[in-house]
Amino acid sequence: MHMHTSQKLVALVLAGLSAMAAGSAAAARAQTSINGLVYADFSDKQNKDKATNVKSSDSGVGTDVKRFYFTLTHEFDSIWSAQFQTDIGDQGAKRYDVFVKKAYIKAKLDSLFQVLLGSANQPWIPYVDDITGFRYVEQSITDRLGFGNSADWGVHVIGTSDNKVLNYDVVADNGRGYSNPTRSKSVDFEGRVGLQPVPGLNLAAGFLSGKRGLDTYTTPALHTATRWDGLAAYNADYFHLGGEYFQAKNYNNVTTVATDKADGFSIWASLIPTPAWTIFGRYDKANPSKDLKPGLKDNFFDAGLQWRANKSFAASLVYKNEEVKGGTISTSDGTIGSTKSTNKGDYNEVGVWTVYSF
Repeated sequence: MHMHTSQKLVALVLAGLSAMAAGSAAAARAQTSINGLVYADFSDKQNKDKATNVKSSDSGVGTDVKRFYFTLTHEFDSIWSAQFQTDIGDQGAKRYDVFVKKAYIKAKLDSLFQVLLGSANQPWIPYVDDITGFRYVEQSITDRLGFGNSADWGVHVIGTSDNKVLNYDVVADNGRGYSNPTRSKSVDFEGRVGLQPVPGLNLAAGFLSGKRGLDTYTTPALHTATRWDGLAAYNADYFHLGGEYFQAKNYNNVTTVATDKADGFSIWASLIPTPAWTIFGRYDKANPSKDLKPGLKDNFFDAGLQWRANKSFAASLVYKNEEVKGGTISTSDGTIGSTKSTNKGDYNEVGVWTVYSF
């Protein structure tokens, strides 16, 4: 009887040690990381209505923290992971707000088939930002002019081939962007297919179609918003060159009787004589309202010199200029233009823009 009890005790101890070892192995496989990303600038901004010579209320000299992302990622194993990201953003001259930008679970069944449920990157805007590399200086054209969202709540399916030649991203989303999880009668669809036939060369096409989350049972949508995108870019060791084009229909007219179209393009180039220094520039041209306000024209350019101290920190001395004719438009840099449709508005900003990742 005594021997039998001792054997049971030994068996229990061994079972406990085995469970602890299994738990330790599982814990070793799981990984948690915490990262941050900060966009900050110090600049002199002047935004003037040429018809009245009146400057906007946010004109002047000062410091701005455009974005502060705080990201927590947990990888349970080789298949399952989750990510949570806060977005502390500048909401204009009045306040900063904190949003949940990303909150999703991911199942990586294969590198070519990964499913994300929750708020995650949209297919187009973050893809362009990764290629240009200067999101901290200025948003890409569709983001800057408000013709797209960088993240949204939905079911995302993404993938990249093992040889990196093919990549894609499709999503069925709520349509209102990451800061507004409101649901409506239907979901929107956005997608992108990209090719990298040789290292550094990126070719991509994208689409968007839906009611932008505005088709409710109390206020039915009258139109479907659509957007088509194209990109061609080449990133070599010593220079980057690329451009994108978009064409949108009824993006801002889902609930109005009137219909409208918009289009625009953006081109950019960089020279990289040494890893520490980059000379860069960009030019955007857009027609934000081709049917309702055919005289409304937007022209934007920036030029700068970037110094990269290390992988975590970079700073750029930049000059930006934007001219809007035939009315006003809302951009990431404020409302630019003139209250008189026959005149124009002019935006100028010069300063130092920084990015810090940790």
